[in-house]
Amino acid sequence: MAGSTFGTIFKVTTWGESHGKALGAVIDGCPAGLPLCEEDIQKYLDRRKPGTSSITTPRKEEDIVEILSGIFEGKTTGTPISLMVRNTSQISKDYSEIASYYRPGHADYTYDQKYGFRDYRGGGRSSGRETLSRVAAGAVACKILEQMGISVCAYTRSIGAIQADLSHFDRTAILETATAMPDRKADDAAISYLEGAKKQSNSVGGCMECRIEGLPAGIGDPVFEKLDANLAKAVMSIGAVKAVEIGDGCKVSSRFGTDNNDAFHLEGGKVVKTTNHAGGVLGGISDGSTLLIRAHVKPTPSIYTTQETVNKSGEEININIKGRHDPIVIPRAVVVMECMAALTVLDAMLINLSAKLENVVEFYRK
Repeated sequence: MAGSTFGTIFKVTTWGESHGKALGAVIDGCPAGLPLCEEDIQKYLDRRKPGTSSITTPRKEEDIVEILSGIFEGKTTGTPISLMVRNTSQISKDYSEIASYYRPGHADYTYDQKYGFRDYRGGGRSSGRETLSRVAAGAVACKILEQMGISVCAYTRSIGAIQADLSHFDRTAILETATAMPDRKADDAAISYLEGAKKQSNSVGGCMECRIEGLPAGIGDPVFEKLDANLAKAVMSIGAVKAVEIGDGCKVSSRFGTDNNDAFHLEGGKVVKTTNHAGGVLGGISDGSTLLIRAHVKPTPSIYTTQETVNKSGEEININIKGRHDPIVIPRAVVVMECMAALTVLDAMLINLSAKLENVVEFYRK
């Protein structure tokens, strides 16, 4: 299977399946000297793990990370960092029936068409559990970015019809609410909304956002390696994401240029923008403003309502899916978006070190 490696310099390869022995990641290209321990990674994995509230799957996994290589005396050595999380709560018999048919909204059919074979236990590599490997690697990227004064913060913008009021943005609420919303009042409303959907054996979609603060101007490359293009690819690679916007996104298509252009002015001798409709990127390169990414996420496809499908014998059948599933994936996907954004930005910053000859000359003259 191709496509399990992400990045150019800070390169991450993820491995493992939902119902295999373990999942993990190998990071190649992490600079030496970064203080790193398992707790640095665990706090991110704890935000993603299942069984933490009434709106996540009841599957209980502690998701304890083990660092197998690349660390000596508490610091990175510059060699590959291998991370592993063991699976401890697989109930594969819940999925045995799925081997004979294709679940609506899942990758069952497309996997069969591509490989002629699939791991039907929870979806294998197409399972949402694969994202824990991304989070483990992204936690390392976040720690490096923090040392540069760059923060990456993702949160739930909306759940179904319930919108967070960003004028009351509360960053601590993202980590304390079950929905990962930055608005506690909206969190209460969203919980009620989700409970109603669960009673109807249904699931819900929504929208999540990510803000990157402190990113300097000049990061990213024009043409095929645009920063916004790579961020869009990174976020779209999260299984349930169906659309990505940068800045004002789709709204720009209905505006005049006079309304959409971000004017420049000087502030303390520094060039800044008066507005940020562009979302922090111009020509594929960061402009020094807050970088804003928005992702729209589909409802969880595994629902307990009767659905129509086709089996591998070519017969039309009705099914009722069993197992343990999230009524909504966004609260656990927020940290995945955060980590994918961090991996993209860090890789772009490492690539950027060679953008100017003066940077290379200055470094090697020391």
